[in-house]
Amino acid sequence: MGSLDIESIATEDQSEESKKVAQMRALVEAQDPSAKEADDKALRRFLRARDHDIDKASAMFLKYLKWRRSAIPNRYISDEEVKNELSQDKLYMQGFDKTGRPLLVLYGGRHYYSKREMNEFKRYVIYCLEKICARMPEGHEKFICISDLKGWGYSNCDIRAYLAGLDILQNYYPERLGKVVLINVPSIFMKAWKIVYPFIDKHTREKIVFVDDKDLKTVLLNDIDESQLPDVYGGKLQLVSIAD
Repeated sequence: MGSLDIESIATEDQSEESKKVAQMRALVEAQDPSAKEADDKALRRFLRARDHDIDKASAMFLKYLKWRRSAIPNRYISDEEVKNELSQDKLYMQGFDKTGRPLLVLYGGRHYYSKREMNEFKRYVIYCLEKICARMPEGHEKFICISDLKGWGYSNCDIRAYLAGLDILQNYYPERLGKVVLINVPSIFMKAWKIVYPFIDKHTREKIVFVDDKDLKTVLLNDIDESQLPDVYGGKLQLVSIAD
């Protein structure tokens, strides 16, 4: 197949997707007028998350609109609403990967079950996702995350919180995660992973990569230029807390 044939197929696929987005828009706006505020990119993300099934994507999007009014009544989450979570310094945001996607760095070993209040934790997840989405450069819709599990132990294990965060990401911010790289993974973490894994949908599973310690810098530099990689991993950028 020649390059012109491939380009033609891609154009046809985009055209077909655009038609489905228009059909989806008509459906959701008829049921919830606030859907008019959403752009086509937002609808397209939900459409892709449901494998271009218009009815399923529309139901998912309408559920999202209802959830958002309840979960973010002021249209944003303030620092004050998540001050306990922020004080633990477990999430950082700076730099971009080689494709231009913004970068998050998450330290799983700084999350403690004993310090977590579930409602605040859910707000914190939303707070972080809203921050990273607001930082998307023009032409990009996804982010990349380095999840560092160094020092993770039983006191950090919080299955309920993991599932709550996963639910928010998958159901209300679909097609936002581009890739998550899990590094410094201790063997005991795999016990928690086996419990969480069945709840991860197929689209999200495809974006998760476990990295061996010996390959760490090589793998990170494949995705992230040294000038954008945090200095703690051999790059040149200092970590910046998501609150800053």
